[in-house]
Amino acid sequence: MKKLVLAAAFTAAATAGFAGNIEEPVIEAPVIVEETAASSSAAGVWVPLVLLAVVAAVIAAD
Repeated sequence: MKKLVLAAAFTAAATAGFAGNIEEPVIEAPVIVEETAASSSAAGVWVPLVLLAVVAAVIAAD
């Protein structure tokens, strides 16, 4: 019985000791995704300005 427990203990210790191998880890280069805008960021300013001009024209017409 002692030999069986001792063998089990050595087996558990031997398998827990190997967490990997001695080779260099393979590290992949990070993927960089760059979003390309179809138009400049100034294009987003025109819609609120046009709406403001329309509202101002409606208020001035009254």
